[in-house]
Amino acid sequence: MKKVTYTLLALIVLGIGAALGWNWLRDNKLSNFRKQAEIYVYPGTPADQVLDEIVYKAQAISRASLERCFKAKQVEQYLTPGHYTISPGDASVYVARMLNNGWQTPVRLSLTGNLRVKSNVAAKIASQLLLDSATVYKALNDDKLLAQYGFTPRNVFSLLTPDTYDIYWTATMEDFYAKQKAAWDAYWTEERDAKAKHIRLSRQQVSVLASIVKAESNNEGEMPKIAGVYLNRLKIGMPLQADPTIAFCYDYQLNRILLKHLEVDSAYNTYKHTGLPPGPICVPTRAAMEAVLNPDFGGTWGAGNLYFCANPDFSGTHVFAKTLAEHNRNAQAFQAELNRRSRNK
Repeated sequence: MKKVTYTLLALIVLGIGAALGWNWLRDNKLSNFRKQAEIYVYPGTPADQVLDEIVYKAQAISRASLERCFKAKQVEQYLTPGHYTISPGDASVYVARMLNNGWQTPVRLSLTGNLRVKSNVAAKIASQLLLDSATVYKALNDDKLLAQYGFTPRNVFSLLTPDTYDIYWTATMEDFYAKQKAAWDAYWTEERDAKAKHIRLSRQQVSVLASIVKAESNNEGEMPKIAGVYLNRLKIGMPLQADPTIAFCYDYQLNRILLKHLEVDSAYNTYKHTGLPPGPICVPTRAAMEAVLNPDFGGTWGAGNLYFCANPDFSGTHVFAKTLAEHNRNAQAFQAELNRRSRNK
């Protein structure tokens, strides 16, 4: 009888040991997920809610395994906000540790598009990070913060470089600005500095003019010609007379720029003030920056193209001219085609 009892006890102990061993193996060594999943953990999110989301999105093989590891690693207490990637090869314990230690996967922040109003820029950045737009907008106007990177609220658009960046979802504006400053520093090579010096512009002035070029056209092929027109005007002391600067004065709310709008009292009014405006009017693209540094003057610098107007073929490009008489003919041709198309509607 005693022998049978000892045998049963031994079997029970072996069974418990096998179960514990299997659980340890399942929790620590074996993959517990069938699919890759992106998980965003917001501040204050309960651990059980995160667990439910992981089980559903990553198709957990064993929910019990994940629950054991969440409990053992006290995820409820140490859960860290962030963006995490659960991979099919991950064990439950790794996921618990990842969430506790903030082992995030960077997100791809895209800074592209029509970036010309700070509120819109703030919304675009905030839509891709944990930051809210009010915080981003405040940072775009924070003198003290921007001074750490050598910029001001007036020229902050120069600091921003359209591109796609790897950055943590929980990044601060300091982290974001550090990325932008690194891109700015990388762009300004000795060769580009030499080109800027040749056309008598500082780095900031290149950005300002590039912003005007970008606002004039999205056609990268003709950007060097547009840059050349404005550099020619600067060379001879002629006002830039750039319509986009007037649009900037009205926060880009105008449907059409009329003669009365040219009277706006602003340092950005390039019809009233010669030279460049005090800051960029939008975020300049890399193509626009390159156009300013590698301009097409349409002749000798200062004696080349001084005017351009919309092409009458309505291709979205422009026609360039050296003289006002030639420009007027081009403008009349465009107006005639516009009238013809209006009559045929």
